[in-house]
Amino acid sequence: MAAPIALRLHKSDNVVVARMDILPNTRVEDGVIAATRIPPGHKILTRAVKKGEPLRKYNQIIGFATDDLVPGAHIHTHNCAMGDFERDYAFGADAHPTDFVPEAERAVFQGYRRPDGRAATRNYIGIVTTVNCSAATSRMIAAKLAPTVGDYPNIDGIVPLTHGGGCGMAAAGLEMDVLRRTLAGYARHPNMAAVVVLGLGCEANQIAGLMKAEGLKEGPRLIPMTIQDEGGVAKTVTRAVGFLKELLPDANDVVRESIPASELILALQCGGSDGYSGISANPALGAAVDLLVRHGGTAVLSETPEIYGAEHLLTRRAVSREVGEKLVRRIKWWEDHCARTGGEMNNNPSPGNKAGGLTTILEKSLGAVAKGGTTNLVEVYEYAQPIAAKGFVYMDSPGYDPVSATGQVAGGANILCFTTGRGSVFGCKPTPSLKLATNTSLYRRMTDDMDINCGSIVDGDESVQESGKKIFDLILETASGRKTKSEALGIGDDEFEPWKIGATM
Repeated sequence: MAAPIALRLHKSDNVVVARMDILPNTRVEDGVIAATRIPPGHKILTRAVKKGEPLRKYNQIIGFATDDLVPGAHIHTHNCAMGDFERDYAFGADAHPTDFVPEAERAVFQGYRRPDGRAATRNYIGIVTTVNCSAATSRMIAAKLAPTVGDYPNIDGIVPLTHGGGCGMAAAGLEMDVLRRTLAGYARHPNMAAVVVLGLGCEANQIAGLMKAEGLKEGPRLIPMTIQDEGGVAKTVTRAVGFLKELLPDANDVVRESIPASELILALQCGGSDGYSGISANPALGAAVDLLVRHGGTAVLSETPEIYGAEHLLTRRAVSREVGEKLVRRIKWWEDHCARTGGEMNNNPSPGNKAGGLTTILEKSLGAVAKGGTTNLVEVYEYAQPIAAKGFVYMDSPGYDPVSATGQVAGGANILCFTTGRGSVFGCKPTPSLKLATNTSLYRRMTDDMDINCGSIVDGDESVQESGKKIFDLILETASGRKTKSEALGIGDDEFEPWKIGATM
């Protein structure tokens, strides 16, 4: 039996989603004839609605009709808009006991066990810069050391972590706290075998202040240096390269061993989304998250502006009212932040998202939340806070992918899955980044960048659960050393992007 030309996601929906390019006057389903051309991933109205009435997808409101509309209409930004409506947070209403896999039967991966007991999936040398003024020097150190690192097969590389902050900002307060928390998270990340913390010397973000605030201790695997104290760039490069060369044999002296999947912390990201994201890759990743949680692991959903309007689906899964209210407080913070800075929470979807069929932030958020699967929400973290809880958790972050992922990795994520419908090529050293394509066309077009095709769900060749199992297996393989497509291409040096909250002074 041929697959339908449009997908109905819930019996109560009044829109369906085009599986292919639908021409005018094409029968979509009983009583519904396409009034115009409908691009793949876009929506078609199946029942007449009056102006101001809700449009529903996933059995949730995604917007409101801006005119009287008839069946067969193409539903998009020209006739669907945001509007206010009540959302029932119903804290914990959908929480339920987790069906954990018995410990003896839980999955394992081949990872590195660090001396402090933490699990690593990669083995990098890092250069963490305190300020933009030390960025170029960090790259010189990396370039000088790279040929030598290549002689050590168990070291994945050297990564200079550069950014645009560290000065021209208050020496204390929220933004400095967030920056220091982020830098410290990378400095102590289990995927780092050794780290140089490199400053200029006169910046607002002083190394001494960073080390004290975050409890970092100087030692053979954490070396603080400032360019001014070392006598300039050339001397700093020479001394740093000398230090690190001495560390390479010890950093290389690691062996992968069997480690329970419960020690994986999986970062969840989506970018370059399309109308299929919430139908294929995101729910498939959610199914993989459910498996990981059942095996005792942790998954981290983020991008607060991109769950806006769907946060009630998460508060209903909170293990307690306290956890649910933590998430609501972050939503309120963002509403206030936007009001103070002249922004709006509906500044998404992006032009690429809209071209792919996403109309409002409500629609995008409903699809984005699907990445989190169905298990209980056990904790909510602020940006870059260390992740300690096991299970499905949330971390507050902007919706901009590099900033959001940077916070997750700083929190301890040792693997990352990134769904995309338009074609993101995101890499994330020192954490491996898997790319999940939402549609087969994208996967075939960008096969060198996409790690797995979830378009098989849209094609009718695979179920969400089957795709989720494939993703879970690939997560384990990747954690065990299999290179992702972005790693094979060498992508990931430039995506480090701490959240800049305040004004640049």
